[in-house]
Amino acid sequence: MDQKKANIVVYGSDYPCPSCVHSPSSKETYEWLKAALERKYPNQPFTIEYIDIEKCSHTDSYIESIREGKIFYPAVVINGDLVGEGNPQLKTIFKSMEELGYTPS
Repeated sequence: MDQKKANIVVYGSDYPCPSCVHSPSSKETYEWLKAALERKYPNQPFTIEYIDIEKCSHTDSYIESIREGKIFYPAVVINGDLVGEGNPQLKTIFKSMEELGYTPS
């Protein structure tokens, strides 16, 4: 299978999600996810960025859905598809990466 490059966005806020009070912060989730993906898929290119929904100057459908309470944050989006929200699960994220052709180490 040909590999498609994953563009990963973690949407979050400095303020904890009301439903996720005991979970890691959005920024911690982003850093944890980035490290986990780099270990699982070494030398396989992907981009990952963190967007703070309170501080960004633009908006998109995910930011609006989070602000409206339709999606919990942190929300993880890969190539435009929501793959995790609230307390994202690595198993689900890894599955999405492997569907794009990434090979675990």
